[in-house]
Amino acid sequence: MPDTCPLQQGNGLVTTSIPSPYPSIEQVIAAHAARRPQDPAIGAPGRRPLSYEELHGHVKRTARALQEFGVERTDRVAAIVANGPELATLFIATASVASFAPLNPAYRTKEFEFYLEDLKPKILVIDADTDSPALAVARAHGITIVELVAARDAGAGSFELKGDRQARAQPVVFGSADDEALVLHTSGTTARPKIVPLSQGNLLASAGHIAATLQLTPADRSLNIMPLFHIHGLMGSTLSSIFAGASVHCTPGFDASRFFKWVEELQPSWYSAVPTMHQAVLEKAAEHAGLISRCRPRFVRSSSASLPPTMKEALETAFGAPVIEAYGMTEAAHQMASNPLPPRARKAGSVGLPAGPEMLAVDPNGQPVPAGERGEIVIRGPNVTRGYQGNAAANAA
Repeated sequence: MPDTCPLQQGNGLVTTSIPSPYPSIEQVIAAHAARRPQDPAIGAPGRRPLSYEELHGHVKRTARALQEFGVERTDRVAAIVANGPELATLFIATASVASFAPLNPAYRTKEFEFYLEDLKPKILVIDADTDSPALAVARAHGITIVELVAARDAGAGSFELKGDRQARAQPVVFGSADDEALVLHTSGTTARPKIVPLSQGNLLASAGHIAATLQLTPADRSLNIMPLFHIHGLMGSTLSSIFAGASVHCTPGFDASRFFKWVEELQPSWYSAVPTMHQAVLEKAAEHAGLISRCRPRFVRSSSASLPPTMKEALETAFGAPVIEAYGMTEAAHQMASNPLPPRARKAGSVGLPAGPEMLAVDPNGQPVPAGERGEIVIRGPNVTRGYQGNAAANAA
């Protein structure tokens, strides 16, 4: 975290956490479906959007199908599905009734062996007609394989799950705030990747924090170009939009050559990305100046890595909109701090202000450090994981 981040207020403990009004993810969808049934929820380039009423129906059907495959609330469902609206709806539906464990489809055999052994999922949901090496790994570990077949002629994100169903499901029982809903691994750049379980409560809290920070409303439309096996895409674009009753439009993945075509078609009010993606967008912005002036976003969001101040300035000039830098981590279900929207000041090179959990800068002895001094950031709040799985040493540290 840059040492310019203005965290210190009073004794150094700062929080902007907002209690979630929803007890579960399914209740979020149900509430929007009741109030605005025909409003778009999930979209994609070249596809008819899925309405909130349709999304709620899809979530209930998918939850029932998962139960017929033997999935219970405490089970994990691994997913190797191409980026797009189907992965978004699979995430929402699975997290409502079990625990979602998305994996990068580009992993090789050894990586699939590690992650599937570590996660121990009940089933693996995988795109139909794929030749992924994960199939052989799943069979070797006795993991049930379920195929996802996208319904291209239906609303974006519609699909069927095909495989050997074990039993007829009883009435669907959705999970609650304390139930595990998403499980991811840390990056593992310096040590063995750690398992981070996140509850429905963690996800709803973080989605609410992001929605509040960005002042999202049902009129907003997010363009998701982030991978949906990453916390940034899952939370920073997708669940934050759904929480607010807005819509999220899921691309097949970032493609600088197609980005402005998507902007022209979908006319998003914002998008969130990492700095390398922003740089690629900037390199093509000048030739699309007319389009940008017609489809100017309300803001642009950046997270997951430090954004150089010069790039921030160039983005704001190109889009004529504020760039909002945010700071997150998997253990906090993504967002921890964020620069605010105008008219509040945005500070280039800073992660901004606390935007969710309680945050404290401490010295090596755990004592708060004075304002302006370097310290280690510690966090606490409803969006923060209860702890790493099976790693007492890391939890104690």
